[in-house]
Amino acid sequence: MVDNTGATGTTVEVGTKWLDPEEQRTWRALVVANTLLMHHLDEQLRREYGVSLTEYEILVRLSEREHHEMRMAQIADSLCLSRSRITHTVARMEQGGLVRRQPATEDGRGVVASMTESGQELLDRAAPSHVTSVREHLVDLADPADLAAVGRVMDAVADDLLPEHPEAEIR
Repeated sequence: MVDNTGATGTTVEVGTKWLDPEEQRTWRALVVANTLLMHHLDEQLRREYGVSLTEYEILVRLSEREHHEMRMAQIADSLCLSRSRITHTVARMEQGGLVRRQPATEDGRGVVASMTESGQELLDRAAPSHVTSVREHLVDLADPADLAAVGRVMDAVADDLLPEHPEAEIR
């Protein structure tokens, strides 16, 4: 007989393929490690440079674009965040002089965010510390083959979920 109750005591589908103990351990390790790493990186950027990890990632995305500008919708999609969250975040960054917003010139629709000189200067200062922390708390802890495997798995996850986000420009 198959038990119809899950870990929470709720009724579940009988055909559910439950995680075995090793899969469950791996899943929980991923959730905890990701949460801790993102929190650490965010706290470090806030403490040392006065920006959140999301704000830093916006500056990175802008720095990688021609003329250091992107449509707001593209920024939201590239970070897999809601447009309203990006709007509020970029508004704060604009008040801090890191970016500026203007209407899109090509079609008159939408808004373009562009990185200011102050934004570029902050990114130039913060990037070495941020990369050092990523290296210390992730890259250098893993065997190169294991790190490459994690990258392949995360690419597969993103590829699987990307159809749910048809406008996303993650890569």
